[in-house]
Amino acid sequence: MQRFTLPALVLLVPLLQARAQEATILGVEGARFTINDKPAFLLGISYYAGLGASEGFITRDLDDMRRSGFNWLRVWATWTAFDHDVSAVDSQGRPREPFLGRLKWLVAECDRRGLVVDVTLTRNRSGVLPDHESHLRAVETLVATLKPYRNWYLDLANERDVGDDRHVSVEELKRLRDRVRRLDSQRLVTASFGGHDLSIEDIRESLQTIGLDFLSPHRPRSPESPGQTETETRRCLDLMTEIGRVVPVHHQEPFRRGYQGWEPTAEDFLTDLRGAVAGGAAGWCLHNGAQRNAPGQQPRRSFDLRDRRLFDQLDEEEREVVAKASAIVHPHEDKETRK
Repeated sequence: MQRFTLPALVLLVPLLQARAQEATILGVEGARFTINDKPAFLLGISYYAGLGASEGFITRDLDDMRRSGFNWLRVWATWTAFDHDVSAVDSQGRPREPFLGRLKWLVAECDRRGLVVDVTLTRNRSGVLPDHESHLRAVETLVATLKPYRNWYLDLANERDVGDDRHVSVEELKRLRDRVRRLDSQRLVTASFGGHDLSIEDIRESLQTIGLDFLSPHRPRSPESPGQTETETRRCLDLMTEIGRVVPVHHQEPFRRGYQGWEPTAEDFLTDLRGAVAGGAAGWCLHNGAQRNAPGQQPRRSFDLRDRRLFDQLDEEEREVVAKASAIVHPHEDKETRK
C-alpha cells in the first residue's frame, strides 16, 4: 500500500482540486442545459461513426469543433454501416473492444476540452440489441464504463417511437431509465422521437411515465421545416408548462444534406438554428451523413470516418454553417476565447 508523507499530500491536494475543476459537468436547470453550473446552449454536430475514426482524426475534429464554437457531439455506441461494425457493445449488450475503450477515450478527450458527448443506443431486432434484455445489458455496460465522467448523456433509444426495428415501448424505456437511475443517479437521460413534432401525450409519457431529463424531438425534414422550428419549440415548452414540468428541448437530429431530394442550403440550417434559439430550445445539431444519391454514398461524413475525418468531408454549404453558427448562439462572444 502506497503511503504519502504530509508534504506529498500538500502537493497532491491542489492537483486533485485542479482536476476536479477541469472536469466538464453537464446539468439541467429548468428549460436550459448547464455546463459547470453555467447556462449553456448545446451547439453540436453529428459524429455517429466516431468510434471507427483514428485517434488522429478524432483529435483534429474535436479541436476544430471547439475552435468553431461547437460544444457537443453525437456518437453512437451501436453503429454498423457500410459493412463495418464499430459498436461499443456486442449483440447482447456486452463490452466489445477495442470500441468500448475507444468510446471511453473519446469521452475523456471531450471532457478536457469542455465538450459534451451524446452517447446513443438504438434497437435493432436483426442485429445489435435485438431485445429488451440485450438493451438493458448495454445500458449497464455503458454506465459502468463511463460513470467517472460527467460530460455525457445517454439517448436510450434513437427514434424509439418509429414503427420498425427501432421501436422501444414506453414500458421498456421506463425500465431502462430506472436501471440508469439505480446505477448512476446523476446521469442525464433522454430517448429521441423520430420525424414528427410532439403531442401532449408524447410529452406526458416522456416526463411523467418514463422519467426522462429532457426531450429530443427529431422534427420533420422538409423545405418548410426551418421556418417552423421556432413555433414548434415554443409550443413544446407551452405544453410542458401545462403538464407542470418544464425541461430542455434539444433539437438533436434535424434535417441534413444527402437524405432525400431536398438539399438544404447553409441558410436553411442557419434559419433552423435561429428558430431553435429564438423559440427557447436548449440545443441544436448540425446533422450530417452519407450522400444517398452519389456513388458509394460519398461523402459519407459522420456515417463513416475510417478514411477521412469529418471536417474534411463537409461540403461548402456545411462549412458555411460551421463558420456562422456560433455567432447566432453567442452573438457577443470573442472568437479568441475559444482558442
